[in-house]
Amino acid sequence: MSVRCIYCHHMCELEPGKTGYCGTRMLRNGQSVSLNYGEITSLALDPIEKKPLALFHSGSYILSLGSWGCNMRCPWCQNESISRDRVRSVSVTPEEIVQRALELRPQGNIGIAYTYNEPLISYEFIQDTAAAAHEAGLKNVLVTNGMGTPELLSELLEHIDALNIDLKTIVPEQYERIGGDLDTVLENIEEASYCAHVEVTTLVVPGFNDNPDEMAKLARTLAEIDPEIPLHVTRFFPAAEMRTTPPTPVQTVYRLADIARKYLRYVFVGNC
Repeated sequence: MSVRCIYCHHMCELEPGKTGYCGTRMLRNGQSVSLNYGEITSLALDPIEKKPLALFHSGSYILSLGSWGCNMRCPWCQNESISRDRVRSVSVTPEEIVQRALELRPQGNIGIAYTYNEPLISYEFIQDTAAAAHEAGLKNVLVTNGMGTPELLSELLEHIDALNIDLKTIVPEQYERIGGDLDTVLENIEEASYCAHVEVTTLVVPGFNDNPDEMAKLARTLAEIDPEIPLHVTRFFPAAEMRTTPPTPVQTVYRLADIARKYLRYVFVGNC
């Protein structure tokens, strides 16, 4: 017996004893269940600008947490140690996370950010935690590659106040190379922009998405959704399988950001 997992665009056929593409979901009692529910590998109080969110409660802090696993395979992954493999973690409940977030209010904390690895593969834990956080008067921020199924993201958005969504490239074939789907992320950016604050990040990777014409098309596409959506154009540094690739030249990042400003009102550069 197998069951189709509906939690991301891969729609894996889960078989008993085997996980899907993300490595975190398994068939149990006829259903796709999360193996990393409440399993936290990273927890930190970060500036909101680090998510990055430039136009959402600027100057504040947010309790940021991550688990393990991912549903994409970016060869430049900045969080390879927690995205590719099951690693040591600490088990927590949604109530414990909310309590910790409340305790940090005197330090400027406004809520909880689900980040570091890909949060949407931990859908149930985020749904439970985000609902409890809203009840406590806290904000919820989702930092995601945007590869969750639009139907499930739509349900989750009831409890999400802001998102930063990766838009890695505007070329469909490039997305497929790294395990993603362009149409899915664009649909999710549009859906989220109707009911939450949305900012988008494009990491400029040498030889992958540093073509000026492609940046122009990416910015135009975002502007068709909403020209007010902020875009973060950020600089690549060597990581994962691209440890020997030099960092993106600073001038390339600034040049691509200038191109994006022809179409979008808010464009920021990062890591420069």
